[in-house]
Amino acid sequence: MALRKLEVQRITETGYIPSDAALQLCLETALADYSQDAEVVIRVVDTLEISALNEQYRHKQGATNILSFPFDAPEVIENVILLGDLVVCAAVLESEARAQQKSLKDHWSHIIIHGILHLLGYDHSAENDALEMEAKEILILEQLNIDNPYQEKKVNG
Repeated sequence: MALRKLEVQRITETGYIPSDAALQLCLETALADYSQDAEVVIRVVDTLEISALNEQYRHKQGATNILSFPFDAPEVIENVILLGDLVVCAAVLESEARAQQKSLKDHWSHIIIHGILHLLGYDHSAENDALEMEAKEILILEQLNIDNPYQEKKVNG
């Protein structure tokens, strides 16, 4: 069985942040089909830090929910298991979950899995790639008993 290592850095304590065990479960579930050992760092930050990183690396203004930084090991380094880093803004996730009427716990799981898929090379810049990535996310989330996050909620009445 492949090794799954997770390091969680809580730079902010604002709002709800899942336990290390909950984040580890997301990692293991997302990587169930990945045969290699893997290490991921999750850094939970405030809106100031994520905004600065978003501008520096994506040239976009303002806060975002998650940024993924895949690690590309130089050929001279062997046996590196680091997949990469995920930087997550707890305040943005809380705001999104509230606006989308989703469970905050489920939204966290979705966004972490989304980020891990980016570390594995999935992308959503083209429509076909987006559909493939969304389908993979939905399958992984089903294993965690989480509803399809892309399905619009039906309002009674």
